[in-house]
Amino acid sequence: MPLHLTDTQIAKFESDGYLVVENAVSPAALEAVRREYVDLLDRLYDDWHAQGLVPPANGADFWQKLLTSYHAGCDWFQPMDISLPGDKIHADTPFHIGPAVFDMVTDPRLLDLVEDLIGPEITSNPIQHVRLKPPAPNIRETETRAHLMQTDWHQDRAVAHEDGDDTRMVTVWIAVEDATVENGCLQVVPGRPQMYPHCPKRQTAIADGFLDESRAIPLPVKAGGAVIFHPLTPHASLDNRSDRFRWSFDIRYNVTGQPTGRSHFPEFVARSARDPNAVLGDWSTWRQMWLDTRARLAPQPHIPIHRWTGDSPACA
Repeated sequence: MPLHLTDTQIAKFESDGYLVVENAVSPAALEAVRREYVDLLDRLYDDWHAQGLVPPANGADFWQKLLTSYHAGCDWFQPMDISLPGDKIHADTPFHIGPAVFDMVTDPRLLDLVEDLIGPEITSNPIQHVRLKPPAPNIRETETRAHLMQTDWHQDRAVAHEDGDDTRMVTVWIAVEDATVENGCLQVVPGRPQMYPHCPKRQTAIADGFLDESRAIPLPVKAGGAVIFHPLTPHASLDNRSDRFRWSFDIRYNVTGQPTGRSHFPEFVARSARDPNAVLGDWSTWRQMWLDTRARLAPQPHIPIHRWTGDSPACA
């Protein structure tokens, strides 16, 4: 069933820079993603067990395996992520592109919403991630990765290359499980201001003193719902203070033909009224695009994905 935004919702997005939309992804697409990740973790866990890194599964479920693996020091984030990393890429750097993830990214319900905001020529932007955030008390003291912890305040346009600064783009943050204030949902400062200066912190983050964080609004959303926001909307996540993982994806879409802001990673046409034959319909082709990109980038010097350096006056 088509899912479209009302004129009121579109006006809110234009003024506030964000929307919370329930049931943005079909239940079938979401359940397929869950099953795909259960199978993926089963394979990873069996391999780690064979290496003597984790104990036997003994009937442990997905969440128990995930936590056991994290405590054992097994890096499940990159093998489960739907992108290559922002640091050095190697010939065997793992990532995950599967049919269920592809079906979620190209879910017609989701693309209907995106079309209402940027038009019918839609490209799947390669800046995309899975987020499986452990409960905060379980995080190692030495952990620094924003993918696993509370994220700092930032703007998505600022964490891409300059060539994407004029691109018409939206970010869609999808809740696979209910996202609540307790388990670390997103928060935003409404509005679409100019781009703030950013500094290297735990991640690339808005420089101190530029953002009025007292205006922050938390955005809880149920499983299958989405937070859609403009690339200039400041946002962050809260700490996960629950006793369960918080699971989400953040994916982006831009107008086809405009720069993605990460041109060394692969994009594909997800919807087109002008040229329907250009739309990618085969998940394995998408995966091969990432494999080819990995093979191309591995022997090359590292390409930084962020533009900001710590010697900027705003970072002093």
